[in-house]
Amino acid sequence: MKITILSRSASIPSTRRLAEAGRARGHQVRVLNPSRVEMHLDGRKPSLYYKRKTLAPGDLVIPRIALSINSYGLAVVNQFGMCGVPLMNTAQAIAQSRNKMRSLQLLSANGIDIPATVMAREAADLKEMVGLVGGVPVLVKLLQGQEKHGVMVCESLQSLEAALEAVLGLGHNLVVQQYVKSTGQDVRVLVVGGHAVAAVWRRPKVGRLSRTLIKGARLEGVELTEAWRGAAERTARLVGLEVAAVDLLDVKGHPKVFEVNSSPALTEMEAASGMDLATPIIERAEALVAGAPRVDQQEPLRLEAPGTPRDLSSPPKGTGRSPRKASAGGA
Repeated sequence: MKITILSRSASIPSTRRLAEAGRARGHQVRVLNPSRVEMHLDGRKPSLYYKRKTLAPGDLVIPRIALSINSYGLAVVNQFGMCGVPLMNTAQAIAQSRNKMRSLQLLSANGIDIPATVMAREAADLKEMVGLVGGVPVLVKLLQGQEKHGVMVCESLQSLEAALEAVLGLGHNLVVQQYVKSTGQDVRVLVVGGHAVAAVWRRPKVGRLSRTLIKGARLEGVELTEAWRGAAERTARLVGLEVAAVDLLDVKGHPKVFEVNSSPALTEMEAASGMDLATPIIERAEALVAGAPRVDQQEPLRLEAPGTPRDLSSPPKGTGRSPRKASAGGA
């Protein structure tokens, strides 16, 4: 199988891990910078070029599109799809996951519990907004920001105001969400092919006025609970992502989903969980090429009361393998 990974660089740790896992299973893997891919349309047959040379589409594409080239990158992903190439994550699903308010609206409309959330274009009613979500601490999201700086935790009104002073002038829309610090856990669940394969507990660094949940956060492996599994799997299927990191707050055993990511950093999760997380993604790619139904073609899992038995499909091969010594570093 010929796998194409769309990524800015083959040296990015998560990209490197996927390439290693693909080659270990006997596949040809190439890494293409999506910003160097050219597209041609003429009303008949779409075509692709790379650095002005004709590009063979390959057998499957794994997109890892940076937000800095989001619009162009998603057009490239869509062009591969138009050429008949199976996509690990479609352009539509990626775009939906990156529109934070719309993805929350989708989840809420389908019965997924989310933290109390408000959205506004201006900060004039900031204190009232904070009151609507239960007071500080809060999550603050800049809907047009870079992924590493798009989600912040602010623990006081003073820190909130100080953090926003520098960014509100950029004209970004804001989402403010409830964040339960004392009684909740911040958990990230990796879902592949509709099945949760690993979970980590995220601990942001202390001592900052505003802290991102990605940059500087310490990850610790944690055992998946059935509640986390059900919420994460149903979320990924609703959004239509084959590979997704579902971020949720566990409040006394009850998960509240607050974000979905389509290009999760794998190496940090591997180091924290002790699991090989790249191989299940390649195995899911093999299944898609073989004709397995996509998650967006499957019926979403039903929501059930805690403790209700449910028939779980078998997880992808490799999720029960022995721990590996994962490399450190970010995606």
